[in-house]
Amino acid sequence: MVLRQLLRQLGSDRRGARNLSRDDAYRAFAAILSGGESEILIAAFLVTLRWKGVTVEELMGFAKAARDAARMPCDGMPGLVTLCSSHDGHEQFPPLEVASGLIAAAAGARVLILTDRNVPPLRGLTSANVLEAIGLSMTWDPTEAEDWVARGRFAAISLSGMLPAMAALRRVRGDVVLRTPLSTVEKLLAPGSSAVVMGAQEGPVLGTAVEVIQGMGHPRAIAVQGVDGSTIPWVRRRTRGIEIVEQSLVPLTIQPADFGLECESEPELPMFGPPEEGSGAADNPKLVAAAGDLTLGVLRGESGPARNASLLAAALILKVAGRCMTLAEGVDSATRALDSGGAGDLLERLRTFLA
Repeated sequence: MVLRQLLRQLGSDRRGARNLSRDDAYRAFAAILSGGESEILIAAFLVTLRWKGVTVEELMGFAKAARDAARMPCDGMPGLVTLCSSHDGHEQFPPLEVASGLIAAAAGARVLILTDRNVPPLRGLTSANVLEAIGLSMTWDPTEAEDWVARGRFAAISLSGMLPAMAALRRVRGDVVLRTPLSTVEKLLAPGSSAVVMGAQEGPVLGTAVEVIQGMGHPRAIAVQGVDGSTIPWVRRRTRGIEIVEQSLVPLTIQPADFGLECESEPELPMFGPPEEGSGAADNPKLVAAAGDLTLGVLRGESGPARNASLLAAALILKVAGRCMTLAEGVDSATRALDSGGAGDLLERLRTFLA
């Protein structure tokens, strides 16, 4: 078995740990996706990588294996931006990628959201839950996703539809409980020709994430340490990021006060008590409805932290799409698209032809 061999190479303690080459990482992830490795070995391999620390070369190997096995939508489509956020979702904060994506699409960008629902270990709220709550849906079919983007400049696709083997790993993810490199790999399944906006957790992973995106050949990208590791900037404090411009890495700081968008609090979901054991926020219909209401409120022009956060996130999309030179221009363009009713009109058009 490939994983048994590579586990010996990784070692059993930090002092003796060795990193995998990109080719070995590719072999490992291809073996995992093939279904030929036991769940016990897969779990041991993922936990070993977590305590060792995953490298850029390893992540590039994993991502290449995943992309080679996936059915990729929209590859080669000009002006496309892929939003890559946490697939196991959020408990406290609403996923506002749908709101920001619709605003950016109304301002002229083409937006593809990678998402899924009920992903362990967190089983939190994702864009998939929000879409259902506002009368839209994601698709499992890459061809359909490409058609939706071509017709409406917006689509969300299930990662499990692109790469069904990832769904088979859910029991392992739930049993391991901790986030593993799988959480990063699933963010890297963007079409190779698209620009990317990726969320990253706090800490040194920001640099690692952007180096992997750069190594995968994306023409433009922004990685940000947004709310709860998402693509949504904070509105109570600054957000750190890194932008790829013509293969150069450029530090990016998003200070909401610079755009008149600072708030005293972040957009948050209401509390409905602790979830039952084995369930998460996505299993609570009240939380799903609340996340949908926040998104609809943004699209109706309601003021508050959710609106401000969505405008900042839409500005990132417009900047990485090349539709504006600065974040200030992006905020202005996003605000016009929202205040003119363009984002709300786009939602209605999508409801019509996706019905």
